[in-house]
Amino acid sequence: MTMSLKKSVAIVGAAAMLVSIAACGGSSSSGDASDNGGEVTLNVWGWEPTLKQANAAFEKKYPNIKIKWNNTGTADDTVTGLNNAIQAGSGIPDVVQLEYMTVPQYVIGDSQLSDLKDKTSGYKNFYTPGTWNSVNVGDGVYALPMDSGPQAMFYNKATFDKAGISEAPKTWDEFYQDAKKIRALGDDYYITADAGDSKVMNAFLWQAGAEPYKSNGENVTINFKSDPQVKTVAEFWQKLIDEDLINTKVATWADEWNRGIGDGTIAAIFEGAWMPANLVSNSPQASGNMRVALQPNWDASKPSNGENGGSAIAVTKASKLQDAAWKYINFVCHDKTGIKARTSGGAFPADKATMKSEEFLKGSDEVTKYFGGQEYNKVLAQASEQVTNEYQFLPFMGQANSIYTDYLGDAYVKKSTTLEKGFAKFQDALAKYGKEQGFTVKES
Repeated sequence: MTMSLKKSVAIVGAAAMLVSIAACGGSSSSGDASDNGGEVTLNVWGWEPTLKQANAAFEKKYPNIKIKWNNTGTADDTVTGLNNAIQAGSGIPDVVQLEYMTVPQYVIGDSQLSDLKDKTSGYKNFYTPGTWNSVNVGDGVYALPMDSGPQAMFYNKATFDKAGISEAPKTWDEFYQDAKKIRALGDDYYITADAGDSKVMNAFLWQAGAEPYKSNGENVTINFKSDPQVKTVAEFWQKLIDEDLINTKVATWADEWNRGIGDGTIAAIFEGAWMPANLVSNSPQASGNMRVALQPNWDASKPSNGENGGSAIAVTKASKLQDAAWKYINFVCHDKTGIKARTSGGAFPADKATMKSEEFLKGSDEVTKYFGGQEYNKVLAQASEQVTNEYQFLPFMGQANSIYTDYLGDAYVKKSTTLEKGFAKFQDALAKYGKEQGFTVKES
C-alpha cells in the first residue's frame, strides 16, 4: 500500500461544515517555552463536557500553560474539522480528542499524530486492556486513553412507571414487550429512538458476538451478509421498525432527541458509559427520573456487552508545543487530579484504579441526584465487566460511519427496504472503498 493511499484513508470525506473551526485552530506560540516558565497557549479540540473541569484543574497546576478550548460538538464533527484543517495545511490543533475507532486513520501512512511510545513506558497496566490496545497502532502509541464506553440502557423511570413497567428489561424479548407497553401511552411515546446510528449498532453487534469486521494490517475482512449474529440483530431491530415500536424520525444528538429524553417520550436510549454528563447537560428536564440499567441480553444466563465509543486524547504532529501538549494529555488521562476532575462530573474512566475506587463507584452528588439517587457508576462498572467478546473495526471506520445511513437509512426512516438488504449494500460499498485505498479485502 502506498503512502498516498494510506494517507487518503485518514482524510476521507472532509466537508466544509467546520471550516470555521479549522480556521481558528493551531498553536498560538511559535515555540514551546513552557519548560522555561514562559506562557504558552494550547489549542485543544474535543466534545466531552467534563474536559472543562479538567482544563481548569490543569491551568491551576500549570499556570504558564493556558488552554484555548474549542468544543467541537460531537466526535464526528471533530473528525470533519480536523480533516479540513489537515487538507488546508493550517489550523490544526495542538491536542485533539478522538474516538478509539478513528485513531488508526490518522496514523496510517503519513501520521498526523505524535508517537508517545518513549513517554509511556509502564503505562500499559494503568489502563484497561481494551482502551490501551486502542491507542497502540503498529509499534507506536499515538494517544492516551481518556474514557471508555461500555454500552448501557439509560431510561426514564417515570415513563416506565406510567406504562406499568416495574423494572428495566433483562432480555431483548422483555424489551420488545416493554416497547409495546410504552407505545400504547400515546402517539409521541416510544421506548427508544433510532434513525440509523452506526455506533449504537456496532455495540449491538458486538454484544451479540457478530464479527462484521476483521483487520490485520493491510488485510481486512467484511462480513455482514452471512454472519448469523448480524442476521439475529438485524431481524430483531427490523421487527421493532416494522411494528412502529421505535422512533425512526429523530436522529441521535438532535435537539428533538434531547427533548424527548428530557420529557420521557423517548423512554430509553442506548449509549456508552460516558453518557451521564451529557444527559445532565443536554436533558436537564429528566433530572430525578433518569436511571441506568445493563443493556438487555439475548440470554440472561450468559450476559455480554459491547462498547460504544470511548475516546483518547492525542498530540498532533503539527503542534509546535509538543512538551506542553504532552503535559496536558498526561494530566487529563494519567494524573489522579485530572482524572478525578472528569469523573466527578460524570465521565467514565479508562484506568483500572479509578474504575474500582469507592469514590468513583459512589458517583458525584450532582449526577447521582440526576439519576434519582441511583449509584449509577456501579451499574456502568458492571456493564464494563460484561464486555467479553472481541470486536474489531476497520482501519477506515470514519468512512464506514459516514456512509452508514446512505445504505441503511431507508430501512429506518423510509421503511422502503430492510436492514438485511441495507447491510448487504453497505458491505459492497465498504469493500469497494477498501480496495480503492489499497487494502486487500475479503468478503464473506
